[in-house]
Amino acid sequence: MKETDAKTAETGGAAAGTSLSGEVDLRRVGANPDHWYPVAPAGKVRAGKVVAASFAGARLALYRGTNGAVHALEDRCAHRQVPLSMGVVEGDVLRCRYHAWAYRGDGRISQIPYLSKEDRRPPRGVRSYPVREAYGLVFVFPGDPDRAQATTLPSLPLYGSPQYKTLTYSRTVRCHYTFMHENLLDMNHQFLHQGVVGRLRPQLLGHRSSARSVEAEYLFTHTGGKRNAAAGMLAAEGVAGGSSDVMTIRTDYPYQTLNLVPEGADQPVFSLWAVYVPVGTDQRTCHVYGLLMIKKPRVPGVLGLATPLIRRFTERVFAQDRMVVEAEQRAWGEQGEDRNHEVFTPILDLREVLRANGVPLAVSGRRPAESLVCPSGAADTCGKGRLPAGPTV
Repeated sequence: MKETDAKTAETGGAAAGTSLSGEVDLRRVGANPDHWYPVAPAGKVRAGKVVAASFAGARLALYRGTNGAVHALEDRCAHRQVPLSMGVVEGDVLRCRYHAWAYRGDGRISQIPYLSKEDRRPPRGVRSYPVREAYGLVFVFPGDPDRAQATTLPSLPLYGSPQYKTLTYSRTVRCHYTFMHENLLDMNHQFLHQGVVGRLRPQLLGHRSSARSVEAEYLFTHTGGKRNAAAGMLAAEGVAGGSSDVMTIRTDYPYQTLNLVPEGADQPVFSLWAVYVPVGTDQRTCHVYGLLMIKKPRVPGVLGLATPLIRRFTERVFAQDRMVVEAEQRAWGEQGEDRNHEVFTPILDLREVLRANGVPLAVSGRRPAESLVCPSGAADTCGKGRLPAGPTV
């Protein structure tokens, strides 16, 4: 994808919004909202509680009513713009902390306690988002709500399997989400992790891509150095007596998976699913949600005892990855453009997939709420009907 606009960026000679190669600057491409994105662990959204979340600058208020369903509303009261995440759950409605305006799960205002016939007509409410709970996470659909029902959640066949134990991860990283996609797909950076995993030699066995996916397959060989005990367990060290593993990494927009199959095995010894949810409008910070599904050893209880070690190991690896992707983001900010000179074909293919499936970032200065719609397609000026006064909701 080429950018032919002759205008120059304020920071240098590249065309506005492009890299030095003339391509659209990937770090200026936003995540496509027409997908299901996790915004909170399901266990965090407890009954009667409100949780603040966000997607690409759009602030959300999540709450679970007495019927058990989780609702996601635009995090502002239509009255004075006070965050609804500061509010109080009463039954299945969310009441603003300031003037006690009550909202149903569809975003409609169900009651204004002091409203009289002499008062002006209020708005109908705020935007609500489609919500689904799966894999221990709360997913929202931040894009066109009419597309939500036809859009599937990611498929994780190993989640919930009695043969696997799942660890959940939730971390914030100060970088554009595309840096995270590149970091996981490009396994040629093992020099970074040699203090934790020893010396690993990755060999690219093959790669393939389509309009919305890229997959790379590597042969990993441990060639020396001290290997973390938890790393050995995750690689099923000694299970088949070999020292090589096949790792398959796939970006299936907007999600990413990693599967490790030891030499001589027919099932993954572990499978990682990850997604990188942009936080702010500029999308230069993302929240990482990960599900690590680990195959249980033959000896019962061993994995439970080893879980703290595995968590410590994965956190060390993640900390090293976070260090470098945040350094990449800082370099981008200082240079004002993407000056990467990539040579690895799978990453070049990945960048095209991310560009083609992403969306332009919001215009600077435009607040996210301006692009949102009121419930049932009503405009922000909606609210032609009267609302009940008094205590009934």
